[in-house]
Amino acid sequence: MKKINILKGEDNAMKKEYDFSKAVQGKFYRPIAKLEIPVYLDKEVKEFFSKTASKKKIDLDKVVNTVLRKEMEMLKAIGV
Repeated sequence: MKKINILKGEDNAMKKEYDFSKAVQGKFYRPIAKLEIPVYLDKEVKEFFSKTASKKKIDLDKVVNTVLRKEMEMLKAIGV
């Protein structure tokens, strides 16, 4: 069996030039609607807020977001 070296242009390898004059830019592009970045909490922090959320019968993310919003307000108030 003959070895084929596609880097040297043997056996229907890529051509040196392609005609992109009729190409459509972004034809297959699909934007990601929303990118969620994971946030990792320390075990102690997660346990504390998980218990708080459980007692209040609300989701953990709502408790953490409420605390972080309050922190944001305090930082804004002191000019940070």
